[in-house]
Amino acid sequence: MLRNLSLFFGLKLIRLATLLAAVSILSFTLISISPIDPVQAFIGSDMMRVGPEQRLFISEYWGLDKSPPEQFMRWVNALLHGDLGTSMIFREPVDQVISERFINSIALMAVAWLISGLVGFTAGVVAAMKKNTWIDRLIQWYCYTLASTPTFWLGLLLLMVFAVWLGWFPVGLGVPAGVLADQVTLVDRVRHILLPAMTLSIVGIAPIALHTRQKLLEVMSSDYVLFARARGERGFGLIRRHGLRNIALPAITLQFASFSELFGGAVLAEQVFSYPGLGQATVEAGLRGDVPLLMGLVLFSTIFVFTGNTIADLLYRAIDPRVRKGRVV
Repeated sequence: MLRNLSLFFGLKLIRLATLLAAVSILSFTLISISPIDPVQAFIGSDMMRVGPEQRLFISEYWGLDKSPPEQFMRWVNALLHGDLGTSMIFREPVDQVISERFINSIALMAVAWLISGLVGFTAGVVAAMKKNTWIDRLIQWYCYTLASTPTFWLGLLLLMVFAVWLGWFPVGLGVPAGVLADQVTLVDRVRHILLPAMTLSIVGIAPIALHTRQKLLEVMSSDYVLFARARGERGFGLIRRHGLRNIALPAITLQFASFSELFGGAVLAEQVFSYPGLGQATVEAGLRGDVPLLMGLVLFSTIFVFTGNTIADLLYRAIDPRVRKGRVV
């Protein structure tokens, strides 16, 4: 058992290292051929008042006067020494910017992830139990409609209805504007996080609900369920004893594997609601050519998604004895 786990984590670490190297090379290549001039983006609106000598000095200071391979090797060398560099936008170490923004983003994504998982699983079970009824058709219509709905469009709709027209929630930001940090209460933070979390949750319900419904219908048409029905088992008791355990495993796997969609949705939702998380920092870094911050965010998001997939694999091994005994990874 211990040997299998050691081998499992060893292979995962090798895959993670390979993935990080590939993602770093690809991301840096794309940034290098981007039409955005980092020096011009750094100067911003003061471009007309900055001379060529100052532009050259800025370029030398940030190491942008080197060729892309030299810049990449300098970044890799610093990374191997534990230095992610300094953000050109925030003038702070990249790891500090990411850690501060991650606290806001993880709260948002955790709320959305839990709500979408619980509601989506419940909706899928109900749709399968009420197959071909108006409840099933309503849930499927809801899922198919939202599965094709862009996150930013839904966020704008919720913002207009609940924040602008009804005034139930603040228009944006993570905390009230003009309030000192030590005076911000938990209620203030909850009110500001609700609309972005609702946006991510509503979009995230569709995949898990449709997947759960389909899996439960397959289980309910199996031979052992037909045998259970022949013995007189009916209703929710039949599904609880023979269905939920079989559909829980793929549902959990799908939910943990959705970390990439969750992070991508958070980028758009945070931008719509001006929520100060990793998503907003990613957009700013991309538009303003902040290479160190963008590379740090790429690495962090890769590790985040890889962690979700690894947790799904571990739960798979814990729940299904066939995986635990028959396969190592």
